[in-house]
Amino acid sequence: MGRTVIGRAVRRLRSERALSQQALATRLGISASYLNLIEHDQRAVTASLLIKLAETLRVDLGELSGTQERQLELGLREAFSDPLLGADAVPEAEIAAMAGASPNAARGVLALYRAWRVAREDASGIALPSGRRVLLPNEEARDFFDDHANHFPTLEEAADTISLALGRVAPAEMNHAVAERLRQVHGLTVTVMALEGALRRYDPVTRGLALSENLPRESRGFHMAFQLVLLEARDAIENLVKHAAPTSPEAAMLIRIGLLNYTAGALLMPYDAFLASARSLRHDMEAMASRFGVSFEQACNRLSTLQRSGARGVPFFFLRVDPAGNVSKRFAAAGYPFARYGGSCPRWIVHNAFAQPGSVLVQVAELPDGTAYLCFARAVTRPAGTWGEPKPVHVIAMGCAVTHAADVVYADGLDLERSKVGIGLSCRLCDRPDCRSRAFPPLEHRLSLDPMLASATPYRFEVKKS
Repeated sequence: MGRTVIGRAVRRLRSERALSQQALATRLGISASYLNLIEHDQRAVTASLLIKLAETLRVDLGELSGTQERQLELGLREAFSDPLLGADAVPEAEIAAMAGASPNAARGVLALYRAWRVAREDASGIALPSGRRVLLPNEEARDFFDDHANHFPTLEEAADTISLALGRVAPAEMNHAVAERLRQVHGLTVTVMALEGALRRYDPVTRGLALSENLPRESRGFHMAFQLVLLEARDAIENLVKHAAPTSPEAAMLIRIGLLNYTAGALLMPYDAFLASARSLRHDMEAMASRFGVSFEQACNRLSTLQRSGARGVPFFFLRVDPAGNVSKRFAAAGYPFARYGGSCPRWIVHNAFAQPGSVLVQVAELPDGTAYLCFARAVTRPAGTWGEPKPVHVIAMGCAVTHAADVVYADGLDLERSKVGIGLSCRLCDRPDCRSRAFPPLEHRLSLDPMLASATPYRFEVKKS
């Protein structure tokens, strides 16, 4: 995972455009043999050549980062390490070779592995009428958003169209403007009232939208925006759902709801204004939330979508996790290699944030391959439905590569090198031998057990020599 993978990204993009090595080399003004070395990560790429590659292949520099290739490698490593497969360990060199030389075959292997997990974890199975097993709906929806880097230009355009119809109102007036458009254009009345077991309920017969009185102001605004885009951006959303070709009605609905949420966020936080504020406020998310009249989570979620070609923001990953470690939402725009299955590292600041709700905690997290991310996390609490019911608590976490630290307020005062904390993707995939927080032994190493020695770490193991 520590190797440069720009070569594989170049090879993938070249293949997608049906260009031979000679044809691309000619356009770049280099020899085919030199391009071949680049594609096999045996030659470094200069800044000028990198820019020329991006121009020739018509992509942003971010698409040459090798994020897709790293995610593919991680997925293969995770699949081949599953002890229930009973397979011999596959060396990382072979995994890298497979991901690089045969990416379509590698994705086919991952599809088979995921289908096998569905069959194993759900005895009833999930199948099409043909009998073909498919992903769990939430995983299929997650893959859809990952494949689009959580950015949808057509939905940004739809949100801008609605914003123009509203009159480009100031954030402080947005809730009123949305409510008035719902009333005047769609004959829809918004009422705040007690709702048992629901936060929003729409009755198409009476044209009434009821919002729970338990919702804070920013959440009421988001639910009204959701209803408005449901009425006015339906075609753009349905086109995306159709092209996604979901394998089940459940997956289609999860994708549809996710796209509605995306468009509502784009309406409340217009792309250009939000990007300009992010830069001027240096990504102070509490200040951003206040400026746009949204919640901390809504502002963070929107920040992860700023991937417009030619106007790209700092690439951040976004994560929402509950106290049990369940990830309910994640977007990997920053290229963070999330493990698909199992928990994350207990040393990661995401888990520490639960102890200090309302406070933003910061960490420079270093993965075993040496890649470092500036991460920040904050626990957010939602109101309980009734007295005695535990309040839902989640941690919202974001991070970007440390190379962007100067653009982020949370890096101020940090010694980025000395403050690094070594973390792993998950205990089962982590090779760190001296971790006192390890919950499970690594899958690829043999345990070293000795009754005569009490180790400071829960599991001692022999690190394989590559």
